[in-house]
Amino acid sequence: MDQRDLRKFLNRKADEYNRPSFISGDPVSIPHRFGKRQDIEIAGFFAAIFSWGHRTIIIRKTSELMALMDNAPHQFVLGHGEKDLRRLLGFKHRTFNATDLLYFIEFFKQHYSRHDSLEDAFLGAGQGSAGRPADLAGFYHYFFSLEQAPPRTYKHIASPEKNSSCKRLNMFLRWMVRKDDKGVDFGIWQKIAPSSLICPLDVHVARVARRFGLLNRTQTDWQAARELTDQLLILDKDDPVKYDFALFGLGVMEKF
Repeated sequence: MDQRDLRKFLNRKADEYNRPSFISGDPVSIPHRFGKRQDIEIAGFFAAIFSWGHRTIIIRKTSELMALMDNAPHQFVLGHGEKDLRRLLGFKHRTFNATDLLYFIEFFKQHYSRHDSLEDAFLGAGQGSAGRPADLAGFYHYFFSLEQAPPRTYKHIASPEKNSSCKRLNMFLRWMVRKDDKGVDFGIWQKIAPSSLICPLDVHVARVARRFGLLNRTQTDWQAARELTDQLLILDKDDPVKYDFALFGLGVMEKF
């Protein structure tokens, strides 16, 4: 398949999955329950971080957590008391437990006490400039900058410095940054450029990408995510990660 035919095919597949009917069966449905920007950010972050395993379980467990936070996560992280935190102690999703959750809550409390949006956490030193790429390594260090960061919690936030593909963070960024009229991604962040996003890469997306010649690297890591995104930029220089819908749909939904 030549480049023009591949672009046409992937555009069609992206349009097939990038539509409101996609939302209900995907973890992105969790932040779609909210209208307040900070609630969307916090709910979306948890939904993304929990996104390994079966999607129905991810949705159920994130819904459970939102209920424990009175379905008002921004208000909860800023205004909780000790009694409120005690109700979180039984929460667990796979290897993510209450120790991890309490640290996440404290991070959000500290961040939102000083910033209006979680976008600022991904901007590194360039908070005043628009159109910049997200700083995932900087976010990792910022996230774990609180003194009481438990060693066990580090594994739940990926970093390019560890050569992780950072699939879940890149998916969260896609939700927050991409702007279109399809209704799935929110596009509520203004400072990070959609053209700078990195395609969320897991084994399913990587398998499809290799079949189309979009990815040669055998490891599913940060270098592979960059390689794939560079190829997607050739297909659409302004919005490369829209093809995440096509590659994910083909890999997960169609078992391509």
